[in-house]
Amino acid sequence: MERVNVSSFEGFILVGFSDRPHLEMILFVVVLTFYLLTLLGNMTIILLSALDSRLHTPMYFFLANLSFLDMCFTTGSIPQMLYNLWGPDKTISYLGCAIQLYFVLALGGVECVLLAVMAYDRYAAVCKPLHYTIIMHPRLCGQLASVAWLSGFGNSLIMAPQTLMLPRCGHRRVDHFLCEMPALIGMACVDTMTLEMLAFSLAIFIILAPLILILISYGYIAQAVFRIKSAAGRKKAFSTCSSHLIVVSLFYGTIIYMYLQPANTYSQDQGKFLTLFYTIVTPSVNPLIYTLRNKDVKEAIKKVLGKGSMEGQ
Repeated sequence: MERVNVSSFEGFILVGFSDRPHLEMILFVVVLTFYLLTLLGNMTIILLSALDSRLHTPMYFFLANLSFLDMCFTTGSIPQMLYNLWGPDKTISYLGCAIQLYFVLALGGVECVLLAVMAYDRYAAVCKPLHYTIIMHPRLCGQLASVAWLSGFGNSLIMAPQTLMLPRCGHRRVDHFLCEMPALIGMACVDTMTLEMLAFSLAIFIILAPLILILISYGYIAQAVFRIKSAAGRKKAFSTCSSHLIVVSLFYGTIIYMYLQPANTYSQDQGKFLTLFYTIVTPSVNPLIYTLRNKDVKEAIKKVLGKGSMEGQ
């Protein structure tokens, strides 16, 4: 038993895609490219939200939170992934794995709740336009953002230690490219039903409850949009919400599949590619989605780059 306990603190071997060596260098280039795009795009959103007074609104306050979150999420997982893809060393220390697991779980949970908060903001903007500034006052926005961050980190504070303390009988090979909860639970040499039930119960509050709130918000938004008689009004309301809907669909589609199925039905290959998708693709396309479909952001970019002043001359 002592040997098992000692071995559990020796660290892990992240198998990742080492069984497909021809893919590793291609993935290294792809992952690095998406990581740099993520940093550039999300930093741009944060700077624009701070520098342009037209973007000092609840929508962009929450969008800046989402951008900061995406930067933290990718930085907590991608550098280790790049290191493992580049060379033969696939190890990660126990402490490194613990930190990675904690932040991946925490920031994933924060994003679930934050997307629900952003849906409520869109509901207030479309369904209560005359009272929007009263409803979404700065204090409430700060409180809602705080609830999102505290919920995610609180959930991880419960699940990460429980997952790490599972007996693994000396097993160190993680069939994944990062320390993620389903893969670590799958390594356990004991019955994990209790832990899986706890994870599912918390997922109801962290994943399903926000999703239900998002669906309810957009149900009311759809009713309000259909009541708008002018085509221009309907188009404006739709453009206000479409970017958020695309982001919600991309994020929740992968998260629900990953975390709301039993560990014994979990396919490692599917899990790897789905994790790759929401770890590198979703955070990098979020700024692009909001920028391409948002006139205010485009104008802010022109202003910051000096194009706005040049056009006025």
